[in-house]
Amino acid sequence: MRVFSVSIMDTALVIVFSLAYVAIALEHSLGINKSASALLGAGVLWTLYALSADHAGYLAEDLSESLINTAQIVFFLMGAMAIVEVIDTHGGFEVITSRIKAKYLSSLLWIVALVSFFLSAVLDNLTTTIVMVSLLRKLLPDRDQRLMFAAMVVIAANAGGAWSPIGDVTTTMLWIGGQISGIAIMPAIILPSIVNLLLPLALMSYSMRGAVVSCTADGSAAAPSGLTTESERRLIFWLGLSVLIAVPAFKSITHLPPFMGVLLGLGVLWLIGDLLHGDKPIEQRQQLDLSAALGKIDLSSIMFFTGILLAVAVLEHAHILRVLAEWLDHQVGREELIILLIGLASALVDNVPLVAAAMGMYDIRQYPIDSMLWHLLAYCAGTGGSILIIGSAAGVAAMGMERIGFGWYLRKISWLALVGYLGGAVAYLLQRTL
Repeated sequence: MRVFSVSIMDTALVIVFSLAYVAIALEHSLGINKSASALLGAGVLWTLYALSADHAGYLAEDLSESLINTAQIVFFLMGAMAIVEVIDTHGGFEVITSRIKAKYLSSLLWIVALVSFFLSAVLDNLTTTIVMVSLLRKLLPDRDQRLMFAAMVVIAANAGGAWSPIGDVTTTMLWIGGQISGIAIMPAIILPSIVNLLLPLALMSYSMRGAVVSCTADGSAAAPSGLTTESERRLIFWLGLSVLIAVPAFKSITHLPPFMGVLLGLGVLWLIGDLLHGDKPIEQRQQLDLSAALGKIDLSSIMFFTGILLAVAVLEHAHILRVLAEWLDHQVGREELIILLIGLASALVDNVPLVAAAMGMYDIRQYPIDSMLWHLLAYCAGTGGSILIIGSAAGVAAMGMERIGFGWYLRKISWLALVGYLGGAVAYLLQRTL
């Protein structure tokens, strides 16, 4: 016996999802962790869907399908996070940061931005932002200069993550979901991403022309507590990066899900680490062991991804997202404009549920793998968050680390990020046309 009619069920699902979405967007104002809102929303949505469904035989199938899709992303993220933590624990990032030196601010800005751009493509935009902002504290004692550099790091990290299947969680979602391929997304999006970076970078560096870096620090630092040698730092850094870079190739060759490649690489890294530190005192081995890195994984973010993906899955199974896509097609018309608006919306709200919703709105049979819609969505969702400081995980991290004010970023940086966003979108559309 049905508890709700279809129309009442659909309305209830939309209301619950909207309330959870608002709670996620207002996380800092409400003082409620977005993971709690996502998990609560997912639980209530699936409960309502179960109570209202008159096809109980399909309910378990729907949930199993959603769980498999969600688990693939979660396992991949956990493996990638663990590899990054192992590199960080060994002081591996000093391999890069210790070599960043410049006399002029504009030159330093270009170096920092380009390093952030390419590092983000291999790691992810959040990790890259944390590493680079930590470096800026050693390089720039002047807070005003450091804020400008940190803002540029956010733009560069988001732009760099957009064109790589492992550089941004939204691009990873599209890759694992089968909407894009690791081989095709890179040449398709790298030019727009570069334009997205170069336009604000050129404008900002022009405003700094002639200014000298007033600092004696060189950015170098010893490994944590002297636990590792220079050769060990180099080995773990290059091995970890090699594992992450090899994942797209692993998927293309074996046709296995990406999380299998990450888990395989994680096992190799764990084995090498145990062999490398086998003769060290037990206290040092415990600090450098991969199990210690697993304890540093941001499980709150993992729970958020799990909750929001399961929540969006309910709207997809209830065909609400398909109705929304048809309405947007009727009201807006052009798919390119719809995706651009989704990218702008990601500056205000989290891009993970936006992309998850878009994946449910458009059928893979109508828009096959590597179609224009999916590539443009990867670019827009990955870079649109740079327009506001709260629009991306990288921005929120920089905001917390350097206490960047929302108003300051809006006045000084948002227009630069918007210029880059629109410039990159135009570059992509021109590239597709030509």
